Amino acid sequence: MKQHLLGLWKQLDWPSIKVTESLPTGEGVLDAGGVSALEVDNLFDAVNYAESVIGQSILFRSLVTPLSKRHDIENKQLALEELRDNVALKTAIQSIISIGVERENSFYRLLFADFLPMFGSSKNGKDIEGYGYAQYKRGVRFVTNFVTGIQECPSPESAYLNELFDHIKSFAASRTYALMTQSVYLTETSLQTRQERRKSWWLPAVVFYPSLFKPLVLALLTGALCTLFYFIPGVIGQALFLSPFLLLYFPWVGNFDRDNFIIPLREEYKQSQELASALDALGQLDELLSFLKFADNFGHTTVLPSIVDSEQHRMILCEAMNPILGKENPQYIGNDLTLDHNKVLAITGPNSGGKTAFCKTISQIQLLAQIGCFVPARSATLSVADKIFYQAPEISKLNDGEGRFGAELKRTKEVFLACSARSLVILDELSEGTTFEEKMESSLTVLSGFYRKGNSTILITHNHQLVDELVKQHIGVARQVEFLGDLPTHKIIEGISRVSHADRVAKKIGFSKEDIDFYLTQ
Repeated sequence: MKQHLLGLWKQLDWPSIKVTESLPTGEGVLDAGGVSALEVDNLFDAVNYAESVIGQSILFRSLVTPLSKRHDIENKQLALEELRDNVALKTAIQSIISIGVERENSFYRLLFADFLPMFGSSKNGKDIEGYGYAQYKRGVRFVTNFVTGIQECPSPESAYLNELFDHIKSFAASRTYALMTQSVYLTETSLQTRQERRKSWWLPAVVFYPSLFKPLVLALLTGALCTLFYFIPGVIGQALFLSPFLLLYFPWVGNFDRDNFIIPLREEYKQSQELASALDALGQLDELLSFLKFADNFGHTTVLPSIVDSEQHRMILCEAMNPILGKENPQYIGNDLTLDHNKVLAITGPNSGGKTAFCKTISQIQLLAQIGCFVPARSATLSVADKIFYQAPEISKLNDGEGRFGAELKRTKEVFLACSARSLVILDELSEGTTFEEKMESSLTVLSGFYRKGNSTILITHNHQLVDELVKQHIGVARQVEFLGDLPTHKIIEGISRVSHADRVAKKIGFSKEDIDFYLTQ
Protein backbone atom coordinates (compact mmCIF):
# COMPACT_ATOMS: atom_id res chain seq x y z
CA MET A 1 0.00 0.00 0.00
CA LYS A 2 1.28 3.46 -0.87
CA GLN A 3 2.13 5.66 2.07
CA HIS A 4 0.25 8.88 2.67
CA LEU A 5 2.10 12.04 1.81
CA LEU A 6 2.79 13.23 5.33
CA GLY A 7 3.94 9.74 6.24
CA LEU A 8 6.70 10.19 3.67
CA TRP A 9 7.64 13.56 5.14
CA LYS A 10 7.72 12.77 8.86
CA GLN A 11 11.46 12.34 9.10
CA LEU A 12 12.39 15.16 6.73
CA ASP A 13 13.41 18.69 7.70
CA TRP A 14 11.28 20.12 4.91
CA PRO A 15 8.90 18.70 2.29
CA SER A 16 10.62 17.28 -0.78
CA ILE A 17 9.22 16.16 -4.13
CA LYS A 18 11.35 13.12 -5.00
CA VAL A 19 11.09 11.20 -1.73
CA THR A 20 9.56 7.92 -2.94
CA GLU A 21 12.05 5.07 -3.15
CA SER A 22 11.80 2.11 -5.50
CA LEU A 23 10.86 -1.31 -4.18
CA PRO A 24 13.32 -4.24 -4.14
CA THR A 25 13.53 -6.34 -7.30
CA GLY A 26 10.45 -8.54 -7.62
CA GLU A 27 8.25 -6.61 -5.17
CA GLY A 28 6.95 -3.87 -7.43
CA VAL A 29 6.53 -3.04 -11.10
CA LEU A 30 9.85 -1.13 -11.13
CA ASP A 31 13.03 -1.72 -9.16
CA ALA A 32 15.97 0.64 -8.69
CA GLY A 33 17.60 -0.53 -11.91
CA GLY A 34 14.43 0.16 -13.86
CA VAL A 35 13.99 3.61 -12.31
CA SER A 36 17.51 4.51 -13.41
CA ALA A 37 17.45 2.92 -16.89
CA LEU A 38 14.01 4.30 -17.76
CA GLU A 39 15.21 7.80 -16.81
CA VAL A 40 12.31 8.34 -14.43
CA ASP A 41 13.71 11.71 -13.35
CA ASN A 42 13.66 12.97 -16.94
CA LEU A 43 10.27 11.40 -17.58
CA PHE A 44 8.95 13.21 -14.50
CA ASP A 45 10.26 16.51 -15.89
CA ALA A 46 8.52 15.86 -19.22
CA VAL A 47 5.13 15.02 -17.70
CA ASN A 48 5.22 17.34 -14.70
CA TYR A 49 2.78 20.23 -14.96
CA ALA A 50 1.60 19.90 -11.35
CA GLU A 51 1.48 23.25 -9.57
CA SER A 52 1.74 22.18 -5.95
CA VAL A 53 4.55 20.45 -4.10
CA ILE A 54 1.97 17.87 -3.02
CA GLY A 55 0.92 17.20 -6.62
CA GLN A 56 4.51 16.87 -7.82
CA SER A 57 5.29 14.47 -4.97
CA ILE A 58 2.30 12.34 -5.93
CA LEU A 59 3.33 12.33 -9.61
CA PHE A 60 6.86 11.21 -8.78
CA ARG A 61 5.46 8.54 -6.46
CA SER A 62 3.24 7.25 -9.26
CA LEU A 63 6.18 6.94 -11.65
CA VAL A 64 8.35 5.06 -9.15
CA THR A 65 5.51 2.81 -7.94
CA PRO A 66 3.12 2.47 -10.92
CA LEU A 67 -0.23 0.72 -10.72
CA SER A 68 -0.42 -3.01 -11.35
CA LYS A 69 -4.18 -3.54 -11.72
CA ARG A 70 -6.24 -2.82 -14.82
CA HIS A 71 -9.22 -1.64 -12.76
CA ASP A 72 -7.19 1.06 -10.99
CA ILE A 73 -5.66 2.33 -14.24
CA GLU A 74 -9.00 2.51 -16.02
CA ASN A 75 -10.54 4.39 -13.08
CA LYS A 76 -7.90 7.11 -13.46
CA GLN A 77 -8.51 7.19 -17.21
CA LEU A 78 -12.26 7.69 -16.65
CA ALA A 79 -11.47 10.54 -14.25
CA LEU A 80 -9.30 12.18 -16.92
CA GLU A 81 -12.03 11.82 -19.51
CA GLU A 82 -14.55 13.42 -17.14
CA LEU A 83 -12.27 16.36 -16.43
CA ARG A 84 -11.60 16.80 -20.14
CA ASP A 85 -15.33 16.85 -20.92
CA ASN A 86 -16.62 18.70 -17.82
CA VAL A 87 -15.06 22.15 -18.13
CA ALA A 88 -16.84 23.54 -15.06
CA LEU A 89 -15.51 20.79 -12.82
CA LYS A 90 -12.00 21.06 -14.23
CA THR A 91 -11.98 24.84 -13.81
CA ALA A 92 -13.20 24.58 -10.22
CA ILE A 93 -10.50 22.09 -9.26
CA GLN A 94 -7.84 24.14 -11.05
CA SER A 95 -8.93 27.24 -9.13
CA ILE A 96 -8.73 25.39 -5.79
CA ILE A 97 -5.22 24.19 -6.55
CA SER A 98 -3.97 27.53 -7.90
CA ILE A 99 -5.24 29.41 -4.85
CA GLY A 100 -3.82 26.73 -2.56
CA VAL A 101 -0.35 26.97 -4.13
CA GLU A 102 -0.15 30.59 -2.97
CA ARG A 103 -0.52 29.46 0.65
CA GLU A 104 1.05 26.00 0.49
CA ASN A 105 4.45 27.10 1.76
CA SER A 106 2.82 28.71 4.81
CA PHE A 107 1.44 25.30 5.75
CA TYR A 108 4.87 23.69 5.52
CA ARG A 109 6.37 26.47 7.62
CA LEU A 110 3.76 25.86 10.28
CA LEU A 111 4.52 22.13 10.39
CA PHE A 112 8.27 22.01 9.88
CA ALA A 113 9.91 25.40 10.55
CA ASP A 114 11.86 26.31 13.69
CA PHE A 115 10.83 29.18 15.95
CA LEU A 116 13.30 32.04 16.00
CA PRO A 117 14.40 33.76 19.21
CA MET A 118 12.69 37.00 20.18
CA PHE A 119 13.33 39.76 17.59
CA GLY A 120 14.95 37.17 15.25
CA SER A 121 14.46 37.61 11.49
CA SER A 122 14.00 34.76 8.98
CA LYS A 123 16.70 34.76 6.31
CA ASN A 124 15.60 31.70 4.31
CA GLY A 125 11.83 31.84 4.58
CA LYS A 126 11.79 28.57 6.52
CA ASP A 127 11.71 29.94 10.08
CA ILE A 128 8.87 31.28 12.20
CA GLU A 129 9.22 34.81 13.50
CA GLY A 130 7.55 36.01 16.68
CA TYR A 131 5.21 33.69 18.55
CA GLY A 132 3.77 32.02 15.44
CA TYR A 133 0.25 33.49 15.40
CA ALA A 134 0.42 34.72 11.80
CA GLN A 135 2.06 31.51 10.59
CA TYR A 136 -0.55 29.39 12.36
CA LYS A 137 -3.46 31.28 10.80
CA ARG A 138 -1.94 31.18 7.30
CA GLY A 139 -1.06 27.50 7.49
CA VAL A 140 -4.49 26.48 8.75
CA ARG A 141 -6.15 28.66 6.13
CA PHE A 142 -4.42 26.66 3.38
CA VAL A 143 -6.13 23.50 4.60
CA THR A 144 -9.55 24.95 5.38
CA ASN A 145 -9.74 26.79 2.06
CA PHE A 146 -9.18 23.72 -0.12
CA VAL A 147 -11.62 21.69 1.99
CA THR A 148 -14.26 24.40 1.57
CA GLY A 149 -13.48 24.60 -2.12
CA ILE A 150 -14.06 20.88 -2.64
CA GLN A 151 -17.29 21.03 -0.60
CA GLU A 152 -18.58 23.74 -2.96
CA CYS A 153 -17.31 22.01 -6.12
CA PRO A 154 -19.70 20.35 -8.59
CA SER A 155 -20.04 16.65 -7.75
CA PRO A 156 -18.05 14.36 -10.07
CA GLU A 157 -19.42 11.19 -11.63
CA SER A 158 -16.31 8.99 -11.98
CA ALA A 159 -15.44 6.64 -9.12
CA TYR A 160 -11.85 7.85 -8.86
CA LEU A 161 -12.78 11.53 -8.51
CA ASN A 162 -15.58 10.69 -6.12
CA GLU A 163 -13.18 8.80 -3.90
CA LEU A 164 -10.74 11.75 -3.83
CA PHE A 165 -13.57 14.16 -3.02
CA ASP A 166 -14.79 11.84 -0.25
CA HIS A 167 -11.34 11.75 1.37
CA ILE A 168 -11.31 15.53 1.54
CA LYS A 169 -14.94 15.90 2.63
CA SER A 170 -14.60 13.24 5.33
CA PHE A 171 -11.64 15.16 6.74
CA ALA A 172 -14.10 18.00 7.47
CA ALA A 173 -15.73 15.71 10.04
CA SER A 174 -12.45 14.85 11.76
CA ARG A 175 -11.09 16.02 15.10
CA THR A 176 -8.12 17.59 13.31
CA TYR A 177 -10.40 19.78 11.21
CA ALA A 178 -12.37 20.79 14.33
CA LEU A 179 -9.11 21.88 15.98
CA MET A 180 -8.37 24.01 12.93
CA THR A 181 -11.77 25.66 12.60
CA GLN A 182 -13.25 25.81 16.11
CA SER A 183 -12.14 26.99 19.53
CA VAL A 184 -9.39 24.92 21.15
CA TYR A 185 -9.37 24.39 24.91
CA LEU A 186 -6.44 23.53 27.16
CA THR A 187 -7.24 21.49 30.25
CA GLU A 188 -4.85 20.00 32.76
CA THR A 189 -4.54 16.85 30.66
CA SER A 190 -5.00 17.68 26.95
CA LEU A 191 -6.19 19.92 24.17
CA GLN A 192 -9.90 19.63 23.48
CA THR A 193 -12.27 20.56 20.67
CA ARG A 194 -15.51 22.39 21.37
CA GLN A 195 -17.45 19.13 21.27
CA GLU A 196 -15.03 17.45 23.69
CA ARG A 197 -15.22 20.48 25.95
CA ARG A 198 -19.00 20.14 26.22
CA LYS A 199 -18.59 16.69 27.72
CA SER A 200 -16.29 17.97 30.49
CA TRP A 201 -17.49 21.54 30.85
CA TRP A 202 -16.91 21.61 34.61
CA LEU A 203 -13.15 21.24 34.29
CA PRO A 204 -11.12 24.48 34.23
CA ALA A 205 -9.71 25.29 30.78
CA VAL A 206 -7.97 27.99 28.80
CA VAL A 207 -9.32 28.81 25.32
CA PHE A 208 -6.94 29.54 22.44
CA TYR A 209 -7.20 32.64 20.28
CA PRO A 210 -4.33 32.97 17.77
CA SER A 211 -3.62 36.56 18.77
CA LEU A 212 -1.74 38.47 21.47
CA PHE A 213 -4.83 40.50 22.20
CA LYS A 214 -7.06 38.47 24.50
CA PRO A 215 -10.32 40.39 25.08
CA LEU A 216 -11.22 38.66 28.35
CA VAL A 217 -7.71 38.83 29.78
CA LEU A 218 -7.36 42.48 28.80
CA ALA A 219 -10.78 43.33 30.28
CA LEU A 220 -9.93 41.71 33.59
CA LEU A 221 -6.51 43.32 33.65
CA THR A 222 -7.98 46.76 32.82
CA GLY A 223 -10.54 46.44 35.58
CA ALA A 224 -7.92 45.45 38.10
CA LEU A 225 -5.62 48.30 37.07
CA CYS A 226 -8.43 50.85 37.16
CA THR A 227 -9.19 49.81 40.71
CA LEU A 228 -5.54 50.17 41.67
CA PHE A 229 -5.25 53.52 39.90
CA TYR A 230 -7.97 54.86 42.15
CA PHE A 231 -5.49 54.57 45.00
CA ILE A 232 -2.43 55.75 43.03
CA PRO A 233 -2.36 59.52 42.64
CA GLY A 234 -1.11 61.29 39.49
CA VAL A 235 -0.61 60.29 35.85
CA ILE A 236 3.13 59.78 36.31
CA GLY A 237 2.62 57.39 39.18
CA GLN A 238 0.03 55.44 37.23
CA ALA A 239 2.31 55.18 34.16
CA LEU A 240 5.21 53.95 36.28
CA PHE A 241 2.96 51.32 37.80
CA LEU A 242 1.52 50.26 34.42
CA SER A 243 4.81 49.88 32.48
CA PRO A 244 5.97 46.59 34.06
CA PHE A 245 2.59 45.00 33.34
CA LEU A 246 2.80 45.93 29.67
CA LEU A 247 6.38 44.63 29.38
CA LEU A 248 5.42 41.31 30.97
CA TYR A 249 2.06 40.81 29.26
CA PHE A 250 3.24 40.22 25.67
CA PRO A 251 6.02 37.65 26.28
CA TRP A 252 3.97 35.85 28.90
CA VAL A 253 0.91 35.46 26.61
CA GLY A 254 2.96 34.81 23.46
CA ASN A 255 5.18 32.14 25.00
CA PHE A 256 2.20 30.49 26.69
CA ASP A 257 0.24 30.21 23.43
CA ARG A 258 3.27 29.03 21.43
CA ASP A 259 4.31 26.32 23.90
CA ASN A 260 0.85 25.14 24.96
CA PHE A 261 -1.17 25.51 21.77
CA ILE A 262 0.70 26.18 18.51
CA ILE A 263 3.54 23.64 18.94
CA PRO A 264 1.28 20.83 20.30
CA LEU A 265 -1.29 21.51 17.56
CA ARG A 266 1.21 21.34 14.74
CA GLU A 267 2.57 18.07 16.13
CA GLU A 268 -0.96 16.71 16.17
CA TYR A 269 -1.48 17.84 12.57
CA LYS A 270 1.71 16.04 11.53
CA GLN A 271 0.40 12.78 12.95
CA SER A 272 -3.14 13.09 11.57
CA GLN A 273 -3.92 10.35 9.07
CA GLU A 274 -7.14 12.12 8.10
CA LEU A 275 -5.19 15.24 7.16
CA ALA A 276 -2.61 13.14 5.31
CA SER A 277 -5.37 11.44 3.34
CA ALA A 278 -6.97 14.77 2.43
CA LEU A 279 -3.65 16.24 1.30
CA ASP A 280 -2.90 13.07 -0.66
CA ALA A 281 -6.24 13.44 -2.44
CA LEU A 282 -5.49 17.08 -3.25
CA GLY A 283 -2.14 16.01 -4.74
CA GLN A 284 -3.83 13.35 -6.86
CA LEU A 285 -6.23 15.96 -8.25
CA ASP A 286 -3.23 18.10 -9.19
CA GLU A 287 -1.63 15.05 -10.81
CA LEU A 288 -4.71 14.50 -13.01
CA LEU A 289 -4.59 18.11 -14.20
CA SER A 290 -0.88 17.63 -14.90
CA PHE A 291 -1.70 14.71 -17.22
CA LEU A 292 -4.20 16.86 -19.14
CA LYS A 293 -1.64 19.67 -19.53
CA PHE A 294 0.99 17.17 -20.69
CA ALA A 295 -1.36 15.94 -23.41
CA ASP A 296 -2.18 19.50 -24.46
CA ASN A 297 1.45 20.62 -24.59
CA PHE A 298 3.26 17.56 -25.96
CA GLY A 299 3.11 18.78 -29.54
CA HIS A 300 2.00 15.45 -31.07
CA THR A 301 -0.99 13.17 -30.77
CA THR A 302 -1.51 11.59 -27.35
CA VAL A 303 -4.10 9.00 -26.32
CA LEU A 304 -5.33 7.15 -23.30
CA PRO A 305 -4.28 3.57 -24.08
CA SER A 306 -6.77 0.75 -24.25
CA ILE A 307 -5.96 -1.68 -21.41
CA VAL A 308 -6.63 -5.35 -22.13
CA ASP A 309 -6.47 -8.53 -20.11
CA SER A 310 -3.93 -11.08 -21.28
CA GLU A 311 -2.12 -14.09 -19.86
CA GLN A 312 1.00 -12.82 -21.63
CA HIS A 313 2.18 -9.26 -21.99
CA ARG A 314 0.86 -7.52 -25.12
CA MET A 315 1.48 -4.13 -26.68
CA ILE A 316 0.35 -2.64 -29.98
CA LEU A 317 1.44 0.93 -30.74
CA CYS A 318 0.86 3.14 -33.78
CA GLU A 319 3.20 6.08 -34.37
CA ALA A 320 4.61 5.87 -30.86
CA MET A 321 6.97 8.64 -29.80
CA ASN A 322 9.41 9.02 -26.98
CA PRO A 323 7.72 11.11 -24.24
CA ILE A 324 10.99 12.89 -23.42
CA LEU A 325 12.67 13.33 -26.81
CA GLY A 326 9.45 13.85 -28.76
CA LYS A 327 8.06 16.61 -26.55
CA GLU A 328 7.68 19.86 -28.49
CA ASN A 329 9.87 18.36 -31.24
CA PRO A 330 7.98 18.61 -34.56
CA GLN A 331 10.68 16.60 -36.38
CA TYR A 332 10.40 13.52 -34.18
CA ILE A 333 9.59 10.30 -36.06
CA GLY A 334 7.00 7.91 -34.65
CA ASN A 335 7.21 4.12 -34.92
CA ASP A 336 4.79 1.22 -34.83
CA LEU A 337 5.16 -1.85 -32.64
CA THR A 338 3.35 -5.15 -32.26
CA LEU A 339 4.12 -7.40 -29.30
CA ASP A 340 1.34 -9.95 -29.19
CA HIS A 341 3.12 -13.21 -29.75
CA ASN A 342 5.50 -15.32 -27.72
CA LYS A 343 8.71 -14.26 -29.47
CA VAL A 344 11.88 -12.34 -28.64
CA LEU A 345 11.99 -9.07 -30.59
CA ALA A 346 15.60 -8.44 -31.65
CA ILE A 347 16.55 -4.97 -32.88
CA THR A 348 19.81 -4.50 -34.77
CA GLY A 349 21.58 -1.60 -36.38
CA PRO A 350 24.55 0.72 -36.11
CA ASN A 351 25.03 3.17 -33.27
CA SER A 352 23.07 6.41 -33.40
CA GLY A 353 20.30 4.76 -35.38
CA GLY A 354 17.69 4.93 -32.62
CA LYS A 355 17.63 1.41 -31.15
CA THR A 356 17.91 2.53 -27.53
CA ALA A 357 15.56 5.50 -28.01
CA PHE A 358 12.93 3.15 -29.46
CA CYS A 359 13.23 0.68 -26.59
CA LYS A 360 13.01 3.46 -24.03
CA THR A 361 9.95 4.72 -25.88
CA ILE A 362 8.30 1.31 -25.42
CA SER A 363 9.13 1.03 -21.73
CA GLN A 364 8.29 4.66 -20.91
CA ILE A 365 4.94 4.38 -22.68
CA GLN A 366 4.21 1.24 -20.67
CA LEU A 367 5.10 3.16 -17.50
CA LEU A 368 2.96 6.19 -18.39
CA ALA A 369 0.05 3.88 -19.19
CA GLN A 370 0.35 2.29 -15.75
CA ILE A 371 0.07 5.59 -13.92
CA GLY A 372 -3.12 6.36 -15.85
CA CYS A 373 -1.52 9.01 -18.06
CA PHE A 374 -1.86 9.85 -21.74
CA VAL A 375 0.80 8.28 -23.96
CA PRO A 376 2.40 9.79 -27.09
CA ALA A 377 1.00 7.65 -29.90
CA ARG A 378 -1.69 7.66 -32.58
CA SER A 379 -3.22 4.61 -30.88
CA ALA A 380 -2.13 2.25 -28.12
CA THR A 381 -3.37 -1.08 -26.83
CA LEU A 382 -1.51 -2.90 -24.09
CA SER A 383 -1.84 -5.19 -21.12
CA VAL A 384 -0.68 -4.36 -17.61
CA ALA A 385 2.91 -5.42 -17.01
CA ASP A 386 3.44 -6.91 -13.58
CA LYS A 387 7.15 -6.01 -13.97
CA ILE A 388 9.02 -3.62 -16.25
CA PHE A 389 12.72 -4.42 -16.53
CA TYR A 390 15.28 -2.54 -18.56
CA GLN A 391 18.74 -4.02 -18.31
CA ALA A 392 21.50 -1.67 -19.42
CA PRO A 393 25.26 -1.99 -18.85
CA GLU A 394 26.26 -0.59 -15.45
CA ILE A 395 30.01 -0.07 -15.51
CA SER A 396 29.92 1.29 -11.95
CA LYS A 397 29.08 -2.17 -10.61
CA LEU A 398 32.21 -4.00 -11.75
CA ASN A 399 33.90 -4.17 -8.35
CA ASP A 400 32.67 -7.60 -7.31
CA GLY A 401 35.52 -9.59 -8.85
CA GLU A 402 33.31 -11.06 -11.60
CA GLY A 403 34.05 -8.48 -14.30
CA ARG A 404 31.50 -7.12 -16.75
CA PHE A 405 30.21 -10.52 -17.80
CA GLY A 406 29.59 -11.62 -14.21
CA ALA A 407 28.00 -8.33 -13.14
CA GLU A 408 25.68 -8.37 -16.13
CA LEU A 409 24.77 -12.04 -15.68
CA LYS A 410 23.83 -11.45 -12.03
CA ARG A 411 21.43 -8.71 -13.09
CA THR A 412 20.02 -10.91 -15.88
CA LYS A 413 19.44 -13.67 -13.33
CA GLU A 414 17.56 -11.24 -11.04
CA VAL A 415 15.37 -10.17 -13.93
CA PHE A 416 14.73 -13.74 -15.11
CA LEU A 417 13.71 -15.02 -11.67
CA ALA A 418 11.46 -12.02 -10.95
CA CYS A 419 9.64 -11.78 -14.30
CA SER A 420 6.58 -13.68 -15.45
CA ALA A 421 4.65 -14.10 -18.70
CA ARG A 422 3.00 -10.72 -17.97
CA SER A 423 6.32 -8.85 -17.76
CA LEU A 424 8.06 -6.50 -20.18
CA VAL A 425 11.82 -7.11 -20.33
CA ILE A 426 14.28 -5.07 -22.39
CA LEU A 427 17.88 -6.22 -22.64
CA ASP A 428 20.49 -3.81 -23.96
CA GLU A 429 23.10 -6.25 -25.30
CA LEU A 430 23.91 -9.54 -23.61
CA SER A 431 27.00 -11.42 -22.51
CA GLU A 432 29.49 -8.61 -23.02
CA GLY A 433 33.01 -9.11 -21.72
CA THR A 434 33.60 -12.60 -23.09
CA THR A 435 34.60 -14.33 -26.34
CA PHE A 436 32.32 -14.32 -29.37
CA GLU A 437 31.69 -18.08 -29.08
CA GLU A 438 30.79 -17.83 -25.38
CA LYS A 439 28.67 -14.75 -26.06
CA MET A 440 26.66 -16.64 -28.67
CA GLU A 441 26.14 -19.68 -26.45
CA SER A 442 25.30 -17.70 -23.31
CA SER A 443 22.95 -15.30 -25.13
CA LEU A 444 21.04 -18.10 -26.84
CA THR A 445 20.63 -19.92 -23.53
CA VAL A 446 19.34 -16.82 -21.75
CA LEU A 447 16.99 -15.73 -24.54
CA SER A 448 15.61 -19.23 -24.89
CA GLY A 449 14.81 -19.09 -21.17
CA PHE A 450 12.91 -15.83 -21.51
CA TYR A 451 11.12 -17.22 -24.57
CA ARG A 452 9.93 -20.19 -22.55
CA LYS A 453 8.76 -17.89 -19.74
CA GLY A 454 6.50 -16.22 -22.29
CA ASN A 455 7.05 -12.57 -21.40
CA SER A 456 7.66 -9.78 -23.90
CA THR A 457 11.44 -9.67 -24.37
CA ILE A 458 13.17 -7.05 -26.51
CA LEU A 459 16.87 -7.35 -27.28
CA ILE A 460 19.10 -4.54 -28.52
CA THR A 461 22.16 -5.99 -30.20
CA HIS A 462 24.85 -5.49 -32.83
CA ASN A 463 25.28 -9.25 -33.12
CA HIS A 464 23.43 -10.13 -36.34
CA GLN A 465 24.69 -13.73 -36.13
CA LEU A 466 22.81 -14.08 -32.84
CA VAL A 467 19.63 -12.75 -34.41
CA ASP A 468 20.02 -15.11 -37.36
CA GLU A 469 20.08 -18.02 -34.91
CA LEU A 470 17.05 -16.70 -32.97
CA VAL A 471 15.04 -16.48 -36.18
CA LYS A 472 16.29 -19.90 -37.34
CA GLN A 473 15.15 -21.49 -34.06
CA HIS A 474 11.79 -19.65 -34.28
CA ILE A 475 12.53 -17.95 -30.98
CA GLY A 476 12.78 -14.39 -32.27
CA VAL A 477 11.60 -11.88 -34.84
CA ALA A 478 13.99 -9.33 -36.33
CA ARG A 479 13.73 -5.59 -36.74
CA GLN A 480 16.40 -3.07 -37.67
CA VAL A 481 16.92 0.66 -37.65
CA GLU A 482 16.73 2.16 -41.12
CA PHE A 483 19.57 4.16 -42.71
CA LEU A 484 19.61 6.06 -45.96
CA GLY A 485 23.25 6.20 -46.87
CA ASP A 486 25.07 7.16 -43.69
CA LEU A 487 22.09 8.92 -42.15
CA PRO A 488 19.48 7.27 -39.91
CA THR A 489 15.78 7.75 -40.66
CA HIS A 490 14.90 6.76 -37.07
CA LYS A 491 12.36 4.28 -38.44
CA ILE A 492 12.21 0.68 -37.24
CA ILE A 493 11.71 -1.71 -40.15
CA GLU A 494 11.76 -5.46 -40.76
CA GLY A 495 15.06 -7.22 -41.26
CA ILE A 496 18.50 -7.71 -39.74
CA SER A 497 21.18 -5.05 -40.04
CA ARG A 498 24.52 -6.49 -41.16
CA VAL A 499 26.40 -3.24 -41.58
CA SER A 500 28.60 -1.36 -39.21
CA HIS A 501 29.08 2.35 -39.17
CA ALA A 502 32.13 2.12 -36.95
CA ASP A 503 34.32 3.74 -39.59
CA ARG A 504 31.87 6.62 -39.99
CA VAL A 505 31.82 7.20 -36.25
CA ALA A 506 35.63 6.96 -36.05
CA LYS A 507 36.00 9.54 -38.82
CA LYS A 508 33.52 11.83 -37.10
CA ILE A 509 35.52 11.62 -33.89
CA GLY A 510 38.81 11.96 -35.74
CA PHE A 511 40.24 8.56 -34.87
CA SER A 512 39.90 6.50 -38.04
CA LYS A 513 42.74 4.49 -39.66
CA GLU A 514 43.65 7.50 -41.78
CA ASP A 515 43.65 9.76 -38.70
CA ILE A 516 45.92 7.40 -36.77
CA ASP A 517 48.34 7.19 -39.72
CA PHE A 518 48.35 10.99 -39.86
CA TYR A 519 49.07 11.35 -36.14
CA LEU A 520 52.00 8.89 -36.40
CA THR A 521 53.60 10.88 -39.20
CA GLN A 522 53.58 14.16 -37.27
